[in-house]
Amino acid sequence: MSVSREAVIERLRTVTGPDFTGNIVDLGLVSEIFVADAKVFFSITVPAARANEMEPLRAAAERVVKAIPGVASVMVALTAEKKGGGMESAPPPRPAPVRPAAQPPARPSHAPAPASRTSGKRGVPGIEAIVAVASGKGGVGKSTTAVNIALGLAANGLKVGVLDADIYGPSMPRLLGIRGRPESADGKVLKPMLNYGLKVMSMGFLVDEETPMIWRGPMVVSALTQMLREVEWGPLDVLVVDMPPGTGDAQLTMAQQVPLAGAVIVSTPQDLALIDARKGLNMFRKVDVPVIGIVENMSYFIAPDTGKRYDIFGHGGARKEAERLGVAFLGEVPLEMGIRESSDEGRPVVAAKPDGAEAKIYRAIAARVWERLQEEKTAADGAVPSIVFE
Repeated sequence: MSVSREAVIERLRTVTGPDFTGNIVDLGLVSEIFVADAKVFFSITVPAARANEMEPLRAAAERVVKAIPGVASVMVALTAEKKGGGMESAPPPRPAPVRPAAQPPARPSHAPAPASRTSGKRGVPGIEAIVAVASGKGGVGKSTTAVNIALGLAANGLKVGVLDADIYGPSMPRLLGIRGRPESADGKVLKPMLNYGLKVMSMGFLVDEETPMIWRGPMVVSALTQMLREVEWGPLDVLVVDMPPGTGDAQLTMAQQVPLAGAVIVSTPQDLALIDARKGLNMFRKVDVPVIGIVENMSYFIAPDTGKRYDIFGHGGARKEAERLGVAFLGEVPLEMGIRESSDEGRPVVAAKPDGAEAKIYRAIAARVWERLQEEKTAADGAVPSIVFE
């Protein structure tokens, strides 16, 4: 059964606005509504000063839309803006009526998710370590690097998952040759897709490949949060997060709110790419996420007919930058036609040609990533000061 935007709008008209003044549709608080494969996405604009108290409004809107026949899931985000959205003239909140003191509610029986060792960020149950693979700009082969590092970790005997955090340009369905939609056992938590021994989640599984994602930042952040925390990931040794390029809202939110064990920076050798890679590295440092190291992608080219090596984009720039910044250099990946071809076919080189030269390079990088993760874990565990009585 198809779901229409009109049906969604009519249901949303039953949701009263803040302070019971009209409904959220007539108040102009509802964004453009996006419907794809029985999944409904939209945001509600609220004033920035009152964003924290508007969660019941968001939940009510989600609840009435989910009750529409044919709706499989609903994603509603709050967009907080200082101006616009029809909320400038909203009246101040009404004072709550005085009621007799009530007994405090009982604590929930379930335990909260574990916290990060050092930052207090809420962890994801079943995941031992979360690693971000990032770049300061697009076009440097970050997603291909991320998926082959994930496969390299799996080849080294670890349980690995991949979260495609690039909402606007998801790559994992094509790179891993996965088609279809994720299923849910209880209607709340999604089961990740599977291929090559990896557990995978991507917005590309939820919408068609050619459907543009025209979303504001808060909706992107909401989608990332759900794909991270409402997916049946565990048990995993490592979750590799393929970050979107750049240093915008999505990247900063992941760095600030997710207990990242470390970040891998991908760059090409030339100075322009290294400038952008430096920005990404500094972003992680500012939010106290350890930088595991730098990978130089498209490092050199070997002509297949002559065997002659060409440094098309220069060579060694990422290694020098790693030395200058005091971070580990994880390895060089050549500009190789076979890597591109196998990626386009949904057969990453580590899985398609596990004994090939390129696969060995990725497995070696993955081994260094795991080694650095253990070093960071040891350093963090040993950072607790000892109390000496004299």
